[in-house]
Amino acid sequence: MQAGQAATGRCGSSVSGYLRVFRRPEMKCFLKPVRVLLNYLVWVLGLSLAHSRSWRVWEFDSDIVSVVFIGLWEAFYQQKFNISGIMVELPMYSEINSSWVISNEISYGQGLMLLANFMMSVALIFSSVALFVSRIKAPYPDFLRLCYKASALLLFLSCTCITIAVSWNFTVDFYGQTTLDFPLTFPVEREMITNKRLSYVFPLGTATSILLLGNALLFSCETCSIKPPNRV
Repeated sequence: MQAGQAATGRCGSSVSGYLRVFRRPEMKCFLKPVRVLLNYLVWVLGLSLAHSRSWRVWEFDSDIVSVVFIGLWEAFYQQKFNISGIMVELPMYSEINSSWVISNEISYGQGLMLLANFMMSVALIFSSVALFVSRIKAPYPDFLRLCYKASALLLFLSCTCITIAVSWNFTVDFYGQTTLDFPLTFPVEREMITNKRLSYVFPLGTATSILLLGNALLFSCETCSIKPPNRV
């Protein structure tokens, strides 16, 4: 019993020690620009994910098209053409529109990524304004607290959106049955698939979600450390 209480006491003192470290003025000054830089980083990663053409990478049993890279809005592939007896491979792009059979994970993934990138952009504005206000040492603690709370909430929601979009796409692609299908004019058919590759989208999406969650926690901690204004 006493040993358990002692261990609990040591754990509590360790947590308090870490909190004291993060509350030091020099640490707070260091973390303020770091949070904004992390916001810029996850914003760029979110845009890269949304514009990526590697959400699905399918290999085909075809002499014309061997691999198709499928994104949320566009597909890319190299197609071979016989020009004057010479086989030429040319890059081709196909917009994912109403001519495709768009599956739910792709359709909802488009909306989730658009929403996540919008919220990250707004969070970036809030965090940049908060950094500017804190740098000029303006006496607006309530405004700073509002900016930090808004940034934390938006980043957490963005993390949720990206996690759902990426994990849903990965699960259906490798372990489920997708309804995504090509238009009638496409050079290959879905039945010709021989292999599905794991692209960089899933690990990049996972890393982006972790960074978003970590940055949201940093903003939440900063909200708790702001001292209320002195009331006269």
